[in-house]
Amino acid sequence: MSVGSIDFGDYIASYPDFPKTGILFRDISPLLASAEGMAQAVDQFAAQLSGFDIDLIAGIESRGFLFSTLLASRLNVGSIMVRKPGKLPGKLVRAGYDLEYGTAELTVQQDAPIQGRSVLIIDDLLATGGTMLAAKTLLESCGAIVPAGAVVIELVALGGRAALEMPLITLKAYDD
Repeated sequence: MSVGSIDFGDYIASYPDFPKTGILFRDISPLLASAEGMAQAVDQFAAQLSGFDIDLIAGIESRGFLFSTLLASRLNVGSIMVRKPGKLPGKLVRAGYDLEYGTAELTVQQDAPIQGRSVLIIDDLLATGGTMLAAKTLLESCGAIVPAGAVVIELVALGGRAALEMPLITLKAYDD
């Protein structure tokens, strides 16, 4: 499934058994290397988000940053970073989440200007939804209103969309 007239699958490479056996890795490097592809991605995200009132875009480390700043510039809004521990200075707010084999944590600066503001979350890929849900929980704990999320790739079979309980904009969905 792709949005609009472009098939974003043309800009996504697939690598079987990476980073381990049984995983089919979807790589956005070809998209990032294409000026046309990136312009189309930003255009499609902007068009799909036109119905939302957004004050800020929160990019999830690290590939979410590649889209958050471009989209924020297009929509004339600010951008903030949701990062792993040890990557942001100052006082931080943290949210933990479960991974397949352990736990992880995301942080945002405590003084980030998000209280009472509408903050879209963007990342490159949605699988189980754990990372995006942790970012949503983190931002909401700081008083943000999270109207939607956006991803370049959605791995539908892993069911992440259902875990989010919010609208999700996807440029390319894979069922396998």
